[in-house]
Amino acid sequence: MQTKYIFITGGVCSSLGKGLTSAAIGLLLEKKGLKVAMLKLDPYLNVDPGTMSPFQHGEVYVTDDGAETDLDLGHYYRYTNSSLSRASNATSGQIYNTVIRRERHGDYLGKTVQVIPHITDEIKQRIINCGKQQEKTDVVLVEIGGTAGDIESLPFLEAIRQFTYDHRSDCLNIHLTYVPYLQAAGEVKTKPSQHSVQVLRGIGIFPDILVCRCEVNLSDEVKEKISLFCNVNKKAVIEEIDVKHSIYEVPLDLHKQGIDTLICELLHLPNPPVDLTEWETIIETIKNPKGSITVGIVGKYVQHQDAYKSVFESLVHGALAAGYKLHIKRFEADKLPTEPAQLAKAIEGCDGYLVPGGFGERGWLGKIHTAKHCREKKIPYFGICLGMQVMAVEFARHAVGLEDANSTEFDPDTKHPVISLLSEQRGVQDLGGTMRLGAYICDLKPHSKAHKAYKQPQISERHRHRYEFNNNYKEAMEKAGFIIAGTLKGEALCEIAEISDHPWMVGVQFHPEFKSKPTDPHPLFRDFIQAMITHNKSLHANE
Repeated sequence: MQTKYIFITGGVCSSLGKGLTSAAIGLLLEKKGLKVAMLKLDPYLNVDPGTMSPFQHGEVYVTDDGAETDLDLGHYYRYTNSSLSRASNATSGQIYNTVIRRERHGDYLGKTVQVIPHITDEIKQRIINCGKQQEKTDVVLVEIGGTAGDIESLPFLEAIRQFTYDHRSDCLNIHLTYVPYLQAAGEVKTKPSQHSVQVLRGIGIFPDILVCRCEVNLSDEVKEKISLFCNVNKKAVIEEIDVKHSIYEVPLDLHKQGIDTLICELLHLPNPPVDLTEWETIIETIKNPKGSITVGIVGKYVQHQDAYKSVFESLVHGALAAGYKLHIKRFEADKLPTEPAQLAKAIEGCDGYLVPGGFGERGWLGKIHTAKHCREKKIPYFGICLGMQVMAVEFARHAVGLEDANSTEFDPDTKHPVISLLSEQRGVQDLGGTMRLGAYICDLKPHSKAHKAYKQPQISERHRHRYEFNNNYKEAMEKAGFIIAGTLKGEALCEIAEISDHPWMVGVQFHPEFKSKPTDPHPLFRDFIQAMITHNKSLHANE
């Protein structure tokens, strides 16, 4: 079967949910037995999001092959089984960088290098390459960042126009747009969608399906109006109303409206019925939980919803596995008091605490004192990347007695560099793409909490860091009860740390949140949530 291509564009405004919609469509097509590949095209000029502030761009999602990519790839991973790699994300920066390097090399034989055809040809090649990650890919879903009309998006939209022209019977255009409800007028307005489609058609792209983000259900009359003015069949006007309970409802809602059947009809794909029982069970668990627990996130970017997107979702997955509803409390680490009684009051009301990854000194002390509070009060603690380093420095200071223990990231002249720069990082000047990135094998210590969680002696997890635990302090730390429960295969680098006399205090140097799905929760998040439930029950048993 010839590979098919679905292009998903957005209009009116950003943050409509193109990534979620793309992931949900990918899931539905997989349920029909099709092999799906997914690609995110980002119009910004950064080569990748690796050096961008989480406040601006949200989290950086890392693939097995070490690519720092857009957070939408996290959605793709959580919803689909698509193979994700550096071929799954391309930015304007990467495209232009490739073309300019070729020009400098003389590959264009003296021709004038232009946006058309050189940039657009490179974009088209990236689309084809994405479909070649696996053999016999049936459908390539391509999401274009930004909105129709953005100057940065124009080369991508032109490339799609050309690609559709070259593969006319194998391409489908889905346009995600916004249909606002004006409360004062008491009605929905279709004009923004009309304008958005008009802009797209002016570029030469004609939507086959319109997905309309809206706060209220669209009446038949409204759908007919959108159909008429946007030149789209009425059955191809799909509403995507705000979900009531969870983003995991999106595939179910789209399926009810028959978007998967419509896509298969338009692209002449096999169209068997789909079984969404697994996802229906997830929603049923969310609606009728056994109980509820609360986790505290102590971090640097907690007020930005997308900065720790995969961490939040992974915690939800762990709670779903236990049948519980999860409440998340966010604490800005730099605003926390360091005096024990004040700190306990400031972060009270949680059944466990998680310190996520990050860079920079802001909030360092707040995180260390949170770890100290959890260790001394026997409250479940999960440290990820920097959160593991926090745990190590706190233990060195307060359990081993090395008062000046620190990370050389924050104090290059510290007397006790318990956390120090990776040897291969010394002398590196560039920030982008120079860390330890991607999947590495880790050997687990038998009978450790990590081994109990994974139920296997060896694991593969994804990394994104420059600093590591300093083995010069290993002996003193282990004597005091610091357990190195996982090490890099073939080396002595600490990958997982635990505290011996604590119910559940675990730190990992990697990012387990990148490998968790609602249908397959990550073992460490699952066990962290279970430890929180046990802690919660023990507290209430003593009341």
